[in-house]
Amino acid sequence: MLEKYVIQGGCKLTGEVNISGAKNAVVAILPATILANGPCVIDNIPDISDVDIITKILKEMGADIQVINKSTLRIDTRNIKVPEVPYELAKHMRASYYFLGALLGKFNSASVAMPGGCDFGVRPIDQHLKGFEALGAHCKLDQGMIIVDAEKLVGGDICFEMVTVGATINVMLAAVKAQGLTVIENAAKEPHIVDLANFLNSMGANIMGAGTDVIKIRGVDILHGTEYSVIPDQIEAGTYMVAAAATKGDVLIKNVIPKHLESITSKLQKIGVEVTEYDDSVRVRYVDELVRTNVKTRPHPGFPTDMQPQMAVLLCLAKGTSIVTEGVWENRFKYIDELRRMGADVSVDGRVAIIEGIEKFVGAPVKAVDLRAGAAMVIAGLAAEGTTEIEDIYHVERGYEHIEDKLRSLGANIKKITIPDNVIGKVL
Repeated sequence: MLEKYVIQGGCKLTGEVNISGAKNAVVAILPATILANGPCVIDNIPDISDVDIITKILKEMGADIQVINKSTLRIDTRNIKVPEVPYELAKHMRASYYFLGALLGKFNSASVAMPGGCDFGVRPIDQHLKGFEALGAHCKLDQGMIIVDAEKLVGGDICFEMVTVGATINVMLAAVKAQGLTVIENAAKEPHIVDLANFLNSMGANIMGAGTDVIKIRGVDILHGTEYSVIPDQIEAGTYMVAAAATKGDVLIKNVIPKHLESITSKLQKIGVEVTEYDDSVRVRYVDELVRTNVKTRPHPGFPTDMQPQMAVLLCLAKGTSIVTEGVWENRFKYIDELRRMGADVSVDGRVAIIEGIEKFVGAPVKAVDLRAGAAMVIAGLAAEGTTEIEDIYHVERGYEHIEDKLRSLGANIKKITIPDNVIGKVL
């Protein structure tokens, strides 16, 4: 079965859109429920495929999961007895490695398949393993499985060689029940790091300093169940902000934390877009001609790498020459070839893309090469003249809840079509 988006471009986005819970937070919070000695009720969970995979993993391991409503789950993990994640499920998503930290914290042992997910270059987990070893664990790779175990976990000092969100989260998960004090230096500071710390603290953990580059964790014996609401998704919000600007629209983006969007807001304003902040919403309005700027992605509070493809699309429509430098991943410009099919004038040299502004995109058949690149292609299609068809949209559905429905509510002409397997062969 092949699914794709078909977009008729040229419609200005106008109206209001509600932002869902943060994908990057929930993929850590759901595995963290393993640490609880009681049920957890979690609200504001986005309806995305990454959540589907994690809940399937938890169920297969023995968790009892009840659907309270479309965005709320009650999760009881007390029946999980074996600290191993099923290979077939784990290999489909990058964030499956958070089960390592959660299982290690709970059972002093964990076995998880090497993770899948978006492919943009080497994404080693050596810093994760370094963190586990600092807590007293032994780590090995065996036939595609990562195996970590410890007689007991004891707090330690960890200084990451680079800022790494994944390793910061994994060490937090393992350290909350380790004996004594754990100090993480050069820790990641993203909003979802803070959200995970708040979730764990609501279960009785003792985590201090989340959101700064030094996190201190004093281990506790027992973590209890809790009720918690996931923060809004800053990347989903940023994506709609850019889509509003690219289509020369006027959109109120609701259920956001404006402070989390500051780096995105400031770049949009430099380009010439009007952004008005309210308590829990932002209004993005196209005013006049877009102008060039330079963007370099950095760890938080810098410009997020997960917004780089979307912003590059907008800069293609800005007057002049813009330079985008990727400061986090070394191979995140794979989508540029797809943009060129739509008329983009972009040259890439390693981690740097030089963008010459064009008057408009022209619709074309393209594909989503990863999650955020897929969102960028949707934005390009919305702004283009003519019809754009986007394949491999399963990437997009990993991180965006009902994106086609939300865009249609803003006036976009987008639909998702399904081509059955028996038809695909005839088409090819």
